[in-house]
Amino acid sequence: MEKIDLYIDGAYVAAEGGRVFTRSNPVSGDVVTEAAAASLSDVDKAVDAAARAFEGWSTTSPSERRRKLLAAAQNLTARGDDIVQAMKDEIGATEAWARFNVMLAADMLVEAASLTTQIKGEIIPSNRPGSTAMAMRQPAGVVLAMAPWNAPVILGVRSIATPLACGNTVVMKTSELCPRVHALIIEAVAEAGFPNGVLNAVSNDPDEAPQVVEALVLHPAIRRVNFTGSTRVGRIISGLAGRSLKPALLELGGKAPMIILEDADIDAAVAAAGFAAFMNQGQICMSTERIITVGDAGDRFVAAFAEKVKTLMAGDPRDGSAPLGSLVNMAAADRVRELIGDAVDKGATLIAGGGTGTILNAAALDHVTPEMRLYSEESFGPVVSVIRAGSVDEAVRIANESEFGLAASVFGRDTMAALAVAKRIESGICHINGPSVHDEAQMPFGGVKASGYGRFGGNWGIAEFTELRWITLQDGPIHYPL
Repeated sequence: MEKIDLYIDGAYVAAEGGRVFTRSNPVSGDVVTEAAAASLSDVDKAVDAAARAFEGWSTTSPSERRRKLLAAAQNLTARGDDIVQAMKDEIGATEAWARFNVMLAADMLVEAASLTTQIKGEIIPSNRPGSTAMAMRQPAGVVLAMAPWNAPVILGVRSIATPLACGNTVVMKTSELCPRVHALIIEAVAEAGFPNGVLNAVSNDPDEAPQVVEALVLHPAIRRVNFTGSTRVGRIISGLAGRSLKPALLELGGKAPMIILEDADIDAAVAAAGFAAFMNQGQICMSTERIITVGDAGDRFVAAFAEKVKTLMAGDPRDGSAPLGSLVNMAAADRVRELIGDAVDKGATLIAGGGTGTILNAAALDHVTPEMRLYSEESFGPVVSVIRAGSVDEAVRIANESEFGLAASVFGRDTMAALAVAKRIESGICHINGPSVHDEAQMPFGGVKASGYGRFGGNWGIAEFTELRWITLQDGPIHYPL
């Protein structure tokens, strides 16, 4: 069992009173991590440390910030084996998913390093004689970062990398479901030589999450909030941020549609759907949850997809013998079983599926209709719906019926026709002839509707973590009317 402390002001410290909580392996039930359970006093200490460090860090040169972020990327890669083991232990992830997490997260740190010289302003023509007007971007202050468990390295690093690159200091609230994974991220980044207080991390007892989150969001020194997680919790955080008039960047739930047009390459669509629906057991915000087939593409697709799904078996990721691993806990597995049972009871056809405990094989259901829960509810598990549409217009309508709008994909050999469909889908991200699960460090990542607002990634992230200021220089007399 690993023991995890808080990281505050450059030091690893126990929580007030030695308070701890534990995380168990989702398959075996064995306790694998004991983590410090921060009190509200610990929260204040972390934010205060970040506030003290802000003045010095915000004035560091781009090259200094760049060097540290590049060193952090190397450190993270070097910790790969430890991170992989922690992801297997705490969340039941497969080795392939864990290795991908480390690779993309390291890319995100490299991309953040490149942003340090891209924080730019401009000169704006002024109507006042002798006045030089400038639009300037400056660090915002202390940033609160909250990342989830499902892609813990990717989303954990994403929550802190651009804020640090922009000259902000950070307090990260780690996930209760993977405190060791997030602690390894913090260690790797901190060891790159960031000054004390620039990066801080607090872990908390799951039962105390509401109080800890509220204290963090409402703390006067917090100037930006970024959160990736469920839409339910995102609504709470956006409400708290709104009360205190703080900008919040939210990347929330999804129910990605994949539209299969009648001229689609069925083999390519099946391969993409198998990956996008079931990678990481479907526990990805971009996971394809709805496959919407148009016309006679439906029968052709389902026949081929059924054979693919049957091969996607789950097993204990510590054995490394199956393409799928464990769901994060029994509650998640039970919910998937409930959604499947509800759909079958109401007339859907189960193509494939099964399993016990938290080990669930890939499942797919054909002829899913609106009265079934699976039609509209985010499953966040290894199950996908096939919904039949008679026309392109009907397919677009079905895709847009969802409250969510994060990722989507369209398959069709006529790429211009597919692009026309993509433009009509209400989502922040859409891929043509590619899977809905796709992320790159330099891309504008985010959603619309109940999937949140704002954008992570590349230059677009700079706007989220800086203040845009108008500053003028006057050279010459000014005539005043009074």
